[in-house]
Amino acid sequence: MEWPSLLLAGFAVLFIGVAKAGFGGGLGMLVTPLCVLAFGSKPAIGILLPLLCAGDAFSLYHYWGKWRKENLKFLLPGVVVGVVIGVQLIGKFSPRQLNIAIGVIAVLFVVFQFVKERLFRAEGAFTPNHAVGVPCGIGMGITSTFAHGAGPVAAMFLVPQRLPKEVFMGTSILLFAFVNWIKLPFFAVDRSLVDLPVFAPEALITPATLLVSAKFFTLVPLGVWLGVWLNRRFSEKTFLRMIQATLLVTGLQLIFNFDLAAPFR
Repeated sequence: MEWPSLLLAGFAVLFIGVAKAGFGGGLGMLVTPLCVLAFGSKPAIGILLPLLCAGDAFSLYHYWGKWRKENLKFLLPGVVVGVVIGVQLIGKFSPRQLNIAIGVIAVLFVVFQFVKERLFRAEGAFTPNHAVGVPCGIGMGITSTFAHGAGPVAAMFLVPQRLPKEVFMGTSILLFAFVNWIKLPFFAVDRSLVDLPVFAPEALITPATLLVSAKFFTLVPLGVWLGVWLNRRFSEKTFLRMIQATLLVTGLQLIFNFDLAAPFR
């Protein structure tokens, strides 16, 4: 890998830990688009999942017990269905089409950040239920499979509950820990090993992707520590605006595939 790709990938993996520690709400959404620019769409999805699982494990330590675990029973059944649908769809798209899908999710997340306050301004807190939870879970499973980008769908279910900040973070971390572990067998097993229609024709996690994941692993706990430190010392408002701007530009780059080197020729 050339140094620009290494730099993009390194920042992306560091951001996993920072976001999982609760600093920079939209930062996690920047991880996949940056890694797609560094590695390509399919390799990036497979490389990131073990690192995300590691980030979940480190961040659960900091938020242990600060969650509303009843949300799991409303969302996880739909998540399993969504992941199965997602792994089937990945094989149907070219790398360019996957880039566009990931870019669209990134841009929609930025838009969601600006409208969510108005969207959830209704009086009273939302009481979670299966009628809303199962469709949201399916949406989470599909978007998480394509881009590890289920944050907006999860927020649509969790934000209206008006949870305290620490409980919201703890619940989100617990939820995504389960989501990522659910995805793991579907990403690592293909139909050449287990001939069942729920598995993808081609595995996304391979010995080659695991080797790349291992090379970047130490950045995950470093990012968690950095996120906890930043959370205690800095306001997120300006930082979030920078993240949203970067995510918007990255998403547009994935969608339109601009020739960034053109001005330098």
